[in-house]
Amino acid sequence: MFTAPRSVGIGLPGKTGIAFFIFLIAQVALSADQSLGSRHEPSGLNSTFRYSGVNFAEYIARTREMIASARLDLNDISRERIINGNAPFELRPPDTCPGGKTKPYLRGVLLVHGLTDSPYFMMSLGKFFQANCFRVMSILLPGHGTRPGDLLQVKWQEWEKAVAFGTNALAAEVDNIYLLGFSTGGTLAINQSLHDTRIMGLLLFSPAIKISSKAIMANWHEAIDWIAPKTKWIDILPDQDPYKYESFPANAADQIHLLSTQVRSELRKHKFMIPVFVAASAEDATVYTDATLEFFENAIHPLNTMILYTIKPGTENHGHSEKLTEVNSIFLDQRILGSAHTAIVLPPDDPHYGENGDYANCIHYFPDQMHKYERCKNDKYDYLGEVTENNLKKGILRRLMYNPNFQSLENSIKQFIDSLPSD
Repeated sequence: MFTAPRSVGIGLPGKTGIAFFIFLIAQVALSADQSLGSRHEPSGLNSTFRYSGVNFAEYIARTREMIASARLDLNDISRERIINGNAPFELRPPDTCPGGKTKPYLRGVLLVHGLTDSPYFMMSLGKFFQANCFRVMSILLPGHGTRPGDLLQVKWQEWEKAVAFGTNALAAEVDNIYLLGFSTGGTLAINQSLHDTRIMGLLLFSPAIKISSKAIMANWHEAIDWIAPKTKWIDILPDQDPYKYESFPANAADQIHLLSTQVRSELRKHKFMIPVFVAASAEDATVYTDATLEFFENAIHPLNTMILYTIKPGTENHGHSEKLTEVNSIFLDQRILGSAHTAIVLPPDDPHYGENGDYANCIHYFPDQMHKYERCKNDKYDYLGEVTENNLKKGILRRLMYNPNFQSLENSIKQFIDSLPSD
């Protein structure tokens, strides 16, 4: 997922050079008490895609070795858990599933995680597709899974190479190829499908089709970062989560801006013909849901399906009403004020991000409101939900990291995949 920078929403400030340099000065001042650590430097191992020409099993093995060499937080207790959560993975369907006509498997799906995330976010959906007779492959995008500094030098074209590699690996084993992407992964899935006729359909979760145009200014830091290295970073945070980065470099915002701009340009030239399943939140604070709705309205396949989580079901006309289902996202008995960008693909029983998980997303309070940060971290929060201005006014808010409607989401996905042609 593209996590919205803590202090500046989803874009960067100001449209003039003066405003931007004022912003840079302010950012340096705000982060004066935050030291850059080794995790904020590139490892030198993970800014490009280096695995073309190997099979998927070898790709997994080499990537695991790279993660082990590049990460700085591994010890005897955490080593396997952290590597497993960040490494690419593969799942094979049960032997009782039908085989393919020309390949070992009939259907396969490639899973693509979001910006600053890892394949951990894809595991629950991967197991669901495995149980539904899909061959599953999940990749790790370059710059991810190791240390935040590896996003300082990465280019979106390296992510594109990883998706193309995964697609080719899947194509060698399945008759029918599907791509599933979360946030930036959704944008990359659309990008691949626009020039790869082998792809039979897409499943998109909070796709980052459009972010703020101000993100193009993210690379202005290069003018002064030689004297102020902290200006390379929009957020410098504790990075306590082993499966996603909390610190956020300006280059990451720049790359998703360039990628999403490229994809929107291509979409204007093509009718989107293949079946697409979309799930998104109307209250998303990270990407423009209106752009996702526009994409869905312009997609023309009769099997298209969209699930929209909203705090105001039935109050807006989103078009394609027969294909779009609004789902209420408020659960006040669980202190949930609504869904969030971060919540779509993870179930409530996830051991790390779930209802009783061991991670709390409170970084929107760090470091300016440390008393709220500590209360949020120590289970003294009032609500769960998206980090919106309105929600933040209601009390101590923990950003929601799981989908309380996950079971119904799986039911909707099953209806969609069961409707797809099988040959």
